[in-house]
Amino acid sequence: MVETAPLILDIGVVLLLAATLGYIARRLGLPAIVGYLLTGLMVSPFTPGYTAGPEQLSLLADIGVVLLLFEVGIEINLPKLGKRQRALLWESPLQIAIGMLIGTPVFMLLGISTLGSLLLALGVAMSSSVVIVNITRSRGRTTDPATEEALLAWSVIQDIVGVAVASIILVLFGNDQRSLPQALGGLIGFGITAYVSARILPSVLRRVRNSPDLFLIYSVAIGLVLAAVGATVFGIPMALAAFVAGLAIHVGEDTDEVRRVLLPFRDLFAVLFFVLIGSLIQPDLIAQALPFAAVLIVLLIVLKTLPTYLIIKFTDIQSRPMQHAVGLSQLGEFSFVLGSAALTAGAISSDQFSGILIAVVISIVGSSVIVRLVGQSNKLLR
Repeated sequence: MVETAPLILDIGVVLLLAATLGYIARRLGLPAIVGYLLTGLMVSPFTPGYTAGPEQLSLLADIGVVLLLFEVGIEINLPKLGKRQRALLWESPLQIAIGMLIGTPVFMLLGISTLGSLLLALGVAMSSSVVIVNITRSRGRTTDPATEEALLAWSVIQDIVGVAVASIILVLFGNDQRSLPQALGGLIGFGITAYVSARILPSVLRRVRNSPDLFLIYSVAIGLVLAAVGATVFGIPMALAAFVAGLAIHVGEDTDEVRRVLLPFRDLFAVLFFVLIGSLIQPDLIAQALPFAAVLIVLLIVLKTLPTYLIIKFTDIQSRPMQHAVGLSQLGEFSFVLGSAALTAGAISSDQFSGILIAVVISIVGSSVIVRLVGQSNKLLR
C-alpha cells in the first residue's frame, strides 16, 4: 500500500487541481478544457512546483480516450446516418484529401522530410473527436441537433480515413515492419472481430441488464478489451479500435443504458488527456516553437476551416456551415499521435514537436470558444 501512495497522490492532486481550474474557467465563460490544459502545465516536470508522474497520466489519459470514443461509436448509427446525410461519406474524406495534397508540399518546402510532411499534413487535416464530443455534449453548447450529428459523423469518418491513411504512410515511408497488405489486413481483421463481437456481446448485456454492477463492469470491460486487442493483435491505434468497437456494438434498446453507465468514467479519465497535453509543453522551447505553431494554425484555417465551410455551404448537409467549420478547427489527439510518430522517427525536431503541442492547445481553446460565439450569434440573428 505504501508503494502505491505516490500514484494515488498524483491522481488525487491532478483531479483536484483540474476540477478547480475547470470551475474557474467556466466562471470566466471559457470551456473547462482550458483549466485542464493549464493543470497539465502546472504539474509538468518543466515547471516549478508539484510534478505528477507522466507515465501514470499517460495511462489514465489513454483509458479516458478509449472510453470516450467507445461511447461515441455506440451513439453513432451509421446506417441511419447514411440515409439522412449520405454526402458526409465523401465530404469528410474530400476535406482530408485537400489538406494532404496542399499541406504536404508546403511542409516539404519548409525542409521537412517526406515522412514528416505527410504525417504533419494529415495531422492538420484531422480534428479532435474528444473536443468535438465536448462541443456537442457540453451543457453550455450552442449547437443544434443537426449540427451536432453532422459534426460527430464528420469526425468519425475523419478517424476511419485518417487511420487507414496513416497506416499506409508509415508502411511506405516509416519504420513499420509490416507490409502494406499486412497493414490493410489488420484493419480488415479487426473489423471482422468487432462484427463478431457485435453479434455476441449484446445478448450478454441483456442477460445482466437487471444487475447494475455487472452491467457496468461488462460495459467498461468490453470497450477496454476490444481496444487493446485492436492495438496488440491488429496494429490499430487504441482510440480508433475503441471507436470501431463502439460502432459495431450498437446494442439497440440497451444503447442508452451502456452510454449512461460509461459517461462518469469517460468524463473522469478524459480530463487527463488534456492534462497530459498541457504537461508535455516545455516553457523554455515556446519562443523557438511559436513560428512553427503559427504555420500550423494558418494551414489549419486555410486547409480545413475554409474548405469545410465551403463544402457545407454548397451542399445539402443539414448543419450550420460556420459553426460546423469552426467546430472542426482544431488539432487534437490524432495530430498529437502523428506528431509523436514523426518525432520518434526523427522526421521533425523537438522544437517542431513543441510547436505542434502549442498549436493543439491554441486550436482546442480557440475552436471551443469561437464555436459557442458563432452559435450565440446565430440565435441573435433569428
